[in-house]
Amino acid sequence: MANIIFVVLIILLLIPQTRITLQIWMHKGLSLINQSSLIDEKDREIISYTNWQLRGDANTSIKFEETKGQVVFINFWATWCPPCIAEMAGIQELYDDYNEKVVFLLITNDSFDTVEKFKQKRGFDFEVFNPLNQAPEELSVRTIPRTFIINKKREIVVDESAALDWNNNKVRAQLNDLLLE
Repeated sequence: MANIIFVVLIILLLIPQTRITLQIWMHKGLSLINQSSLIDEKDREIISYTNWQLRGDANTSIKFEETKGQVVFINFWATWCPPCIAEMAGIQELYDDYNEKVVFLLITNDSFDTVEKFKQKRGFDFEVFNPLNQAPEELSVRTIPRTFIINKKREIVVDESAALDWNNNKVRAQLNDLLLE
């Protein structure tokens, strides 16, 4: 029986129409196991506020230096990335509850047309940004998804490079604590 399940799983992974869906579900399951953790105070990097600029899909623009003194949630992602897709529903729920208190920067290199179709298909309404120039060195990204949470003192307090369930009590408690600092 186990061999049959294994063969079916391999076949499903080989079929392009089922591969991405299966990968998304696998990453959703793994995201429930993975938990974000705060970086020890002595190990935190301070962000250098360079001239990093972002353009939003809602026809907005933001200079990263404008986020000084605020809690910032940054997620680098793409519409074609199964682990990124797996964590988006949790990010949307977190965004729904915290977007008035926390700056959310969901950053992709995908075109806004592609992003808009993706958001409509899945019912997401968070704003998405394209970088207009180089991000600060401390936020350099080699893999996606990659998520940073930055406190009001410009320190990176969370740095995760895997799909996580961002809408959990631990993350909410972390954000609440950071907002009180």
